[in-house]
Formats: sequence, structure tokens, C-alpha cells
Amino acid sequence: MIKLLKDDEKRTVLFLVISFISVVISFLNVGDLPFDVAWLAILLCGIPIIKGAVVGLVTEFDIKADVLVSIALIAAVIIGEIFAAGEVAFIMAIGAYLEERTVAKARAGIEKLVHLTPTTARVARNGEEVIVPAEQVKVGDILRVLAGETIAVDGIIINGQTSVNQAVMTGESLPVDKSEGDEVYSGTVNQYGTFEMKATKVGEDSSLQRMIRLVQSADAGKAKIVGIADRWATWIVVIALLSAGATWLMTDEIIRAVTILVVFCPCALVLATPTALMAGIGNATKFGILIREGDALERLSAVKRIAFDKTGTLTYGKPDVVAVESFDPSLTVAELLSLTASAELRSEHPLGKSIVAHYKLASNPSLPEPSDFQMLAGRGVSALVDGRAILAGNAELLRDNSILLPPTIIDKADTYRNDGCTIIFVSVDGQPSGFIALSDTLRPDAVNVVRNIEKLGIKNVLLTGDNHHAASHMAKLIGIQDIHTDCLPENKLAIIEQYQSGGDLVCMVGDGVNDAPALKKAHVGIAMGGIGSDIAVEAADIALVGDDIKSIPHLLALSKRTMNTIKFNMAISMALNFAAIILAMVGLLGPVVGALVHNAGSVAVIINSSLLLHWKDNKK
Repeated sequence: MIKLLKDDEKRTVLFLVISFISVVISFLNVGDLPFDVAWLAILLCGIPIIKGAVVGLVTEFDIKADVLVSIALIAAVIIGEIFAAGEVAFIMAIGAYLEERTVAKARAGIEKLVHLTPTTARVARNGEEVIVPAEQVKVGDILRVLAGETIAVDGIIINGQTSVNQAVMTGESLPVDKSEGDEVYSGTVNQYGTFEMKATKVGEDSSLQRMIRLVQSADAGKAKIVGIADRWATWIVVIALLSAGATWLMTDEIIRAVTILVVFCPCALVLATPTALMAGIGNATKFGILIREGDALERLSAVKRIAFDKTGTLTYGKPDVVAVESFDPSLTVAELLSLTASAELRSEHPLGKSIVAHYKLASNPSLPEPSDFQMLAGRGVSALVDGRAILAGNAELLRDNSILLPPTIIDKADTYRNDGCTIIFVSVDGQPSGFIALSDTLRPDAVNVVRNIEKLGIKNVLLTGDNHHAASHMAKLIGIQDIHTDCLPENKLAIIEQYQSGGDLVCMVGDGVNDAPALKKAHVGIAMGGIGSDIAVEAADIALVGDDIKSIPHLLALSKRTMNTIKFNMAISMALNFAAIILAMVGLLGPVVGALVHNAGSVAVIINSSLLLHWKDNKK
């Protein structure tokens, strides 16, 4: 398929070169030739245009630009303006080629994903390592990945350490260190070490395939404003025919009529929107943004509010230790953390895992193994560590074991609770010894993102299922004034509906299954494509591949810039068309110059749109 596309492009370029040479020779009247060589341009570039117009007209009654161009070509040939006909055909073909190149360049950054799909994998089966097609890997298979190989499916490392280049998925410029228990994604590249992994998502469920599906759904033709331009183009064709006919009848000069047909073609108007939208989509991909719906940029430019889910969007969605408080004079903070981490070593609870991870990050990574470990559902854990009885959990756990928390510990714990923290109380040998406070971690870019969005004149809103204390504390840190807490999915839906019924169109940013209804209801939905659930991503119009929220202000500014480009393109194309028509009607513009003026407008529109590919808002 790729080879065929390349062959088609080579043939198009060859035809354009031959047509250009023939038009130049015809214009300069070089040599004593038996026929006008501009006929080559008509045959090579004009015939495909006429063929496409006839097919569209007969099969779909599609009255668009190519119909008017075809009529202009045929009329120019009938009156003997061979050079004008050849020039029109050549420049129209140039315009079409430039449009294709602009669109291709815009989408090139995304379509590389398709070519990154790995074809094979090393799988351990029946005690042997075999290389199988990637599509045959099953969930639960054990894979071995060598240095330099592309990872075939999503999975978890079960043996070995390595560094993985995952720029294709997250945009990170440096390799990321990975070890046992870490996730790896299909399409990313193993840089250094060799490791074994267990497959968790294969085939169409893998991260890379999910991103490819998002890419394939990006279609600028879905944009509403494209439909408007098409409808205008249809009316312009009709008006052009009537104007040309009336001019011919009134002046009895067919050349004026043909010139009107040439300059009245709405090519620039039709090109104005899709080229700008596709260039905008191409720009977004450079910032790790996949735009699933072609009209998402158009809709995004009109939003007045952007609503954020908190957990996993403005925060990492993972608890982290923010404080360790010891109230036992015989235990230092470090000793209390060490005993608690050892007690939690075998825990499967996220809070327990966070305490262990925090200890290993801050201290000696080795921990004494606990004995008599018990996981107490809804309470916490109990264990013996170096002969000492440890309880770590909520207040109910200590109360069940007849351990009373003194007011000093309760009061101090409440100060952390008011900031949205979760508290793990710890007792050692039956005595209340202190607590560990854990909290969700704010993304480092969150504050700047909120501030930059406000600079664009868009209001920020926080929609979260968290309690008021936790949400208010985080909102204060971020700088969001408008908050809604304790939200169930239906509450988020109702709040968005309320804003939008009041005239404030909303863009929703979320990551979880519970955000899917709100993402669908909002005027524009943005999902965290990396950590977000499949349901959330499918419900959204736009996905942030690397969960990088700092690209959101750029996306909002890009949407406004894209719409301004479209409006400018349409205004210029219409103004140029009507000016040329008036000149043609009074006889100041002939078919040849008319073709140059008209097609120069089409090329200018394409070039102006292509500038969006490299646009960046330098105000931030």
C-alpha cells in the first residue's frame, strides 16, 4: 500500500513537471510546433479534474469546485484559449498536490505509530523460548525482551532491570528506568538490559493499538464548518454560472464569461477549512495530543469553562507519604517509619505499598521481614517486626485492640485530615506511638496550567468525588475558586449541563470510568490517554497521550488560532474571488490572468494553513 502511494506521488510529480514545461513552452511560443503543447497540461492535469467532476455529478449530484473548473476548461478550449485552459489545469493540479502534501505532513507525526507496531515477540512456551507473531501473544504469556527490541504488548516486568524509551507513548525525551513490578507498553523500545515480562494487554487492547485507533478516528471532514464551506461552494457554482451567462448575453463576449467561470471557482474557500484543521491536528500531535474528532478544535475555541477532575488529572492519583509523626519518646520518626514499612511489606493495599515505597526511597532499601502478618479488611495490618507487635491502620483498628488514642495524637491528626490527608495510626507493643499521613500528590505543572488557562479568558472548575476538606485544600493550592465536591458521575453530568444551559460551554478533563458521562456531555471532552480508562478515552474528543496537562493551554490557544486562520482564509478567498469577478465583468481581466489570480489565492490559503504546523503560543 505504501509503495503504491509513493508510486502515485511520483506519477503526480512527473505529470506536474511535464505540464509546467508544456505551459512555459506554449506561453513563450518556442519552436514551430504543429500543435499547442499546452494540450499536454490539459490531458495530464485537466482530464482527471473533468473525470472527477463528471463522476461526482452523476453518482452523487455533487456540484462543487471541480464542476466549475471543468466547465471553465471546456469553454476555454472551445474558444481556442488553449494556453489558458492548460494553465488553469496545471495550477489547479498544483493546488490539489499542495493540499495533499499539507494534510500528509500534518498527519505524519501520528501515522508513525502505525509503523511502530512490533511484528514478533519472544515467548516462553513449554520450557522453550520461541519467536511468534505479535498478534499471537496471549494475556499471561511470559515474554523475554532483549536490548534494542521493541516491546510487543503491554505487561509487567517480573524479572530484570532496564531502561525503556517510551517517547512514542509519553513524549519523554530520556529513557525511563524500569524494574520488577513496573509496567511497560507496546511500541516502546528496550534500551539497555534484558528482562522478562508478563503480558497484560495484547492485540487491540494494547496501549499502542488504542492510540492507533484514536489516530484513525481523527477526520477533519467531520467539522461542522467544513459543511458550511461546502454549502457555500455549491451556491457559488450556481451564481458563477448565472453571472457568466448574464455577462455573455449583455456583452456578447464569451471570453468575459469564461474568465468569470475561471475566477469564480470556490477552490480557496473549500480548501480554507480542512487544510487549517488538519494542520492544527498535526501541530497538536507534537505536544502529545491526539484529536479524535475533526470538529474538536472548532468546538474547543468556543468554550468558556474548563472543568477538571482532581484525582489522576490535576494529581497523580497515587497516595504519597507527606508526614510521619512520632509521639513515643523512645521512637524516632525514622524508627517509626521503618517499623511501619516492615509491617506493611506484605500488604496489597495501596496505602501500605506507598509507605513501603516511601521508606525505600528515603532510607536503606532493605527491610526486615515481618512475621505473623495479618491483613485486617477495613482496618489495616498487624505483624511482628524484630519481636515488636505492630498495628498500622485506622482508629477503629486500635480501638478494636483496646488501644486508646490520646487527644494530642487525635488533634494533630485532624490538622492533616483538614488538608485532605489519609491517616494511618501506628501502635508499637500495645502503645499508641504516632501516625503516618498520606495524600494525593499534585502534578508539578498544575498551578501554571490553571494560571495560563485563566490568561486565555477561560474559567477553571474543579469537579471531584473527594470530600470537601480534601478538595478545598487541593483547589487552594492550585488556584481554582469554583469547586464542586462529593460528586457522583450523575452530579458531574448535571453540573456541566447547568453551566452549558446558562451559555457557558464546558471542556471536561478527566481520566476515570466515572468521568466518561461528563466527558461525553461536555462540549469538548479531554481524556488522560495514558492512565485513563478505555471508557474515558472512548468518550472523549481529545486524548493526552502522555497525561501531560501542561499541553492544555497550548491546545486551547491552538484552537483559537486555528479558527482565526480559517476565518482569515475564507475572508481572503471570498474577497479575491469577488474582486476578480468585477474585473472580469468589465473586461479588465482575461482568462489567463484570471487563472493566475484565482489559483494564487488557493495556494496562499494552503500556505497560510500550513503555518499552523509549527505555530506555538510564545506568550506563555
